[in-house]
Amino acid sequence: MLLDQIHSPQDLKRLAPDQLEQLSAEIRRFLVEKLSVTGGHLAPNLGVVELTIALHYLFDSPNDKFIFDVGHQSYVHKILTGRKDQFDTLRKYKGLCGFIKRSESEHDVWEAGHSSTSLSAAMGMAVARDLQGGSNRIVALIGDGALTGGMALEAMNHIGHEQRKLMVILNDNEMSIAPNVGALHNYLSRIRSDRHYVKAKEEVEHLIKKIPAIGSTLARTVEKVKDGLKYIVVPGVLFEELGFTYLGPVDGHNLPLLMETLQQADSIEGPVLVHVVTIKGKGYSPAEADSHGWHGVSPYKIESGQILKSVGPPMYTDVFGRTLIELAKQDERIIAITPAMPGGSGLMRFAEQFPGRMIDVGIAEQHAATLSAGLAAEGMKPIFAVYSTFLQRAYDQVVHDICRAKLNVTFAIDRAGFVGPDGETHQGVYDIAYLRSLPNMVLMMPKDENELRHMMKTALEYDDGPIAYRYPRTNGVGVELDEKLQAIPIGSWEVLRPGGDAAVLAVGPMIKPALEAAERMAKENVHVRVVNARFIKPMDEAMLMQLANEDIPIMTIEEGARMGGFGSGVLEFYSGRDIYGLRIKTIGVPDYFVEHGSVAEQREEVGLTADRLVAELQALAPRKRQRA
Repeated sequence: MLLDQIHSPQDLKRLAPDQLEQLSAEIRRFLVEKLSVTGGHLAPNLGVVELTIALHYLFDSPNDKFIFDVGHQSYVHKILTGRKDQFDTLRKYKGLCGFIKRSESEHDVWEAGHSSTSLSAAMGMAVARDLQGGSNRIVALIGDGALTGGMALEAMNHIGHEQRKLMVILNDNEMSIAPNVGALHNYLSRIRSDRHYVKAKEEVEHLIKKIPAIGSTLARTVEKVKDGLKYIVVPGVLFEELGFTYLGPVDGHNLPLLMETLQQADSIEGPVLVHVVTIKGKGYSPAEADSHGWHGVSPYKIESGQILKSVGPPMYTDVFGRTLIELAKQDERIIAITPAMPGGSGLMRFAEQFPGRMIDVGIAEQHAATLSAGLAAEGMKPIFAVYSTFLQRAYDQVVHDICRAKLNVTFAIDRAGFVGPDGETHQGVYDIAYLRSLPNMVLMMPKDENELRHMMKTALEYDDGPIAYRYPRTNGVGVELDEKLQAIPIGSWEVLRPGGDAAVLAVGPMIKPALEAAERMAKENVHVRVVNARFIKPMDEAMLMQLANEDIPIMTIEEGARMGGFGSGVLEFYSGRDIYGLRIKTIGVPDYFVEHGSVAEQREEVGLTADRLVAELQALAPRKRQRA
């Protein structure tokens, strides 16, 4: 096999051009086989096999910089840069990262788990190169979905203005994760459908060269004619008007044509955009047929494409989606908003039942947040369904456009807490800290899937500003779902287990280890009160005062950043009331980025376990234990 000979880009360059098609087929087989065991981002990587081979064959990584947007399409790059033998560990604890990672290889020059960043990074590297007198190539790869992100358009505006030598490869597969939406997507569709653009432009240029130079007036007129033709041949010339030389569209699976186009692009001074059309899921029929569903997959059977899913309670995401339909039938003001994640956010069925009340804005979280604010300002009930990690991208809009105006936007924050194999770029552990500090915000988290349903009812009935419920990327705990939904009093906690020797204030999934630790401590005659601190903001002040009056040790535990998190809020409460001398221990995610692995491994690493709680409780409440 040719693939067995490839351990670096230099090995790739030793192959004859006519061997690259065979290598492409071998890489696709390798990816399908390996990801059937580990899971991962299959369809995006199958679509960029030839493109990645062409780049490494023609150019010189890491001296030449390849900047992948997001990293969903970086597996082929990893294979060609010496990491093929590590693919059995892909997305596993201490194994190969599913995204580009600078500490993993010198060939990984930029890392991102959020889209639309590559062009800004590429511009920064191009400026640094020019200031340092370098001549290396800067190549940014961005998908058509990521191009809808405002940051990408800001970067294009700057790149076109500066006119530095920089290559942008637009990988156009008509998809981000979900099918793309919006005017820019329609624009690219029109370009894809017009195969005569490049030929017509070349013919006009050839014709102009034959006209005798009989004066500057005619020359200027000819240039105007040439420019005007662009508007006739192509319905819009966005990229050229932004200052790029546009090449394409080119078939991203035709290696000779692809390499010829990339060499042509390399010869152009100034910014150039190469429009490459690819098929997401190329070479594996189940992924080609459903590239949305196969964007990121769990392990599967290669022959049938059957996904191997564990059997258990429904995921929180599914409970959210079904409950939202139930509520929308009762209240026509409800509108769901998603930034290109209708499937991941559990909104596909909602979109089928209420197509006019479902808005997918594409990869545009900032716009989604302020759009929600506008809807709320006019009396609607917008539900902004968003992953915790992606909500970070709209922080200013949450502060400025929603909280400051006290608008009644509901945030359905999915993937709150650890996210397992997606790792550090996707961990949803920061939203408590950055939302808790905002005036007018109400923030809650359920102990189980049934309580999530009641929180959704609570949010619907609340009309005094923004309100959020956060829930994890896991299955529910398996409780029975109440048929009738009732609002929960804002700011109220509940005692799940009585006890007077210590109290554990637990948030969301941390209820389970708290109850387990309390059970184990009872065997030592230490009786621990377990509190479901379901409202992170506002907190249950009456219960906090009761604990202070009892003068029992308090422990907080949350699957969120310890700095500025729920535990910090408890400390702030007592400090603000000049209540000192209480024994308080806060447990949360420490001050570093937790890498990929299973959720259980991530919790074990940072000590969000019953074992840790028992050890801390033994140290925090030793007197009763010693008397036993």
